[in-house]
Amino acid sequence: MSGLDQPLSARFIRPARLQEPTDRRIRCLTCERRCEIVPGGLGWCRTRRHQAGTLLTLVYGAVSSLSANPIEKKPLYHFYPGTRALTSGAWSCNFGCPWCQNYHISKATPDQGRYLSPEAFVSEAINRGCQGTSISFNEPTLSLEWSLDVFRLARDRGLYNTYVTNGYMTLEALSLLVEAGLDAMNVDVKGDAQTVRRYCKGIDVEKVWRNCRRARELGLHLEITTLVIPGVNDQDVVLQGIAERIVTELGADVPWHVSGYYPAYRFTAPPTPVETLERAWQIGKEAGLAFVYLGNVWGHRLENTYCPDCGTLLIERRGFSVVTCHLGRGRCSHCNREVPGVWGSAGQPQAAVGPQAVEPDPPPGDSRWTPYPF
Repeated sequence: MSGLDQPLSARFIRPARLQEPTDRRIRCLTCERRCEIVPGGLGWCRTRRHQAGTLLTLVYGAVSSLSANPIEKKPLYHFYPGTRALTSGAWSCNFGCPWCQNYHISKATPDQGRYLSPEAFVSEAINRGCQGTSISFNEPTLSLEWSLDVFRLARDRGLYNTYVTNGYMTLEALSLLVEAGLDAMNVDVKGDAQTVRRYCKGIDVEKVWRNCRRARELGLHLEITTLVIPGVNDQDVVLQGIAERIVTELGADVPWHVSGYYPAYRFTAPPTPVETLERAWQIGKEAGLAFVYLGNVWGHRLENTYCPDCGTLLIERRGFSVVTCHLGRGRCSHCNREVPGVWGSAGQPQAAVGPQAVEPDPPPGDSRWTPYPF
């Protein structure tokens, strides 16, 4: 039986890496909810259980979705463009967003799916011709223990490692991920403090910003995404606040993706108008951001990368495909302005040039985290 075909078993269960006792309870230190779990109980995310005096993860190697995706789908636009990452997801989430685009896995209990060992996952990435790995679809921090083992193996095999995350891991978890081989993250900043606390069920967005700052300090490649939702976070003051914090706390060269929302799960607001996303783009540029992108609007010119100084088209995209790339060693081919990013180095792929083979265009409502079941 191959690594992709193992049935549900105790192999999903491992001791949780980050935990500490508190009287009769155990505090989980994986994410900033820091749940204190009673004997026999589960944490908020339902992926950690207190059993016989220790905390267990219930999702080690649990794979709900697996796909070889363009890195642009994360989205990571300034990180090895044109390459592909084998992407996996598990189950559940530590946020409670009512508009979740992947609710069928993020709201599911972690007692299903198939087991995939780190070794089998990395081998599958190589067999599929991928240049990297990505843990995504649901919140990857919940798969911390598996991520650490995957990243070490992948780095040894010359692959890059990425996360698409809500950014609510503890500093301890972030440090472990970087030590194991995490190279890049796309962090979803969902709104201002009031919005995130209300809609994401008690989340403190300051912890997300702290982790973004720390990621920069640790040398991770970082890009930010905001899913712009009508009536939730599409007010100018909210978008201005996010854009200004990226500039002042993370750097004006950190890419900001403003993505269109589609109704899903328990949220019925209409899809985000393109005009709203264009306004968000303008707000980002006026705040001083060098690179702002529209997401979930296929074929829009603001999917492309332009030189902030001379306006030359540097990377032309169509959805998740790189059509052309005119970067020479990370610089504008016209004015030689440096374009921050990870464009290729020894042992790693260079930026792709020319048409790329990509997946078919997604249907309306498809998100950047669409899962691909076995």
